[in-house]
Amino acid sequence: MVNGASSLARKFNISELAIGFTVVAMGTSAPEFVVNLISGIGGHNEVVFGNIIGSNIFNLFLILGIAGMIYPLTVQSDTVKFEIPFSLAITIILLILVNDQYFGGESNQAGLIDGIILFVLFIGFLIYVYVHIKSGETGLEEIQTYGNLRTAIMIIGGMTGLVLGGKIVVENAVGLAQMFGVSEKLIGLTIVAAGTSLPELATSAMAAMKKRSDIAIGNILGSNIFNILFVLAINSMIMPITYNPVMNVDLLFLISGTILLFLFMFTLKTRRLDRIEASSYLVIFVIYMIFVIIRR
Repeated sequence: MVNGASSLARKFNISELAIGFTVVAMGTSAPEFVVNLISGIGGHNEVVFGNIIGSNIFNLFLILGIAGMIYPLTVQSDTVKFEIPFSLAITIILLILVNDQYFGGESNQAGLIDGIILFVLFIGFLIYVYVHIKSGETGLEEIQTYGNLRTAIMIIGGMTGLVLGGKIVVENAVGLAQMFGVSEKLIGLTIVAAGTSLPELATSAMAAMKKRSDIAIGNILGSNIFNILFVLAINSMIMPITYNPVMNVDLLFLISGTILLFLFMFTLKTRRLDRIEASSYLVIFVIYMIFVIIRR
């Protein structure tokens, strides 16, 4: 699906960074969307939030850490000024929206109003990317293009596979939680999040090996933005999703990691994620996973 969508974008001469933030990010976020849609309909609320928060943590700490270890990632000034702070802001907004009881609400949940707020922010993000497309260079020589029919088949076939795979993931994730007597939250934050983050890992690692920093960074930040503003927004607008406040710790961890990424842009070499900084992400991620497993 990602290859087909990238081919389609290439035909419209869209910039590399814009593809990373939209087409590739949307494609690699598709597993989260399908898994969450099926989980939400099935009433598995902890899988929904665990998948979103866990996937974003996997993206930021593990996948960006691996990509940065493969090749130091140079970050554009616009990314430092807007995309990283925007990713941070929407995570803080999510933390506020789901903790209704702190503001006099009856229960903690992401409901229709929350979904609308997130989706409006998503539209605003797309407008920003559209403006950025006009001013950005293309740099898409290495993206292969296909005929219209093959492109359509690749996109539709990929989406079909995602739906079938998402159904299998949810059914077996819930089965694992019941088998081992652990919470769906733990399964969502670990196994499901890891599984749905595999496309981001493949895309960003390959981009780093090809020294395509814009694709690697754009894919990670774009996916995290899509997960919150699109995937969770759609889920919330379809039906309210109950939120377990225990996951506030995980959201705060994600917020801290995004702040750390912003600070990394001003340490060592400016606007670059160096190998030392990337390795620190990996160490922090291992410590976090140990904490999550012990907490159960």
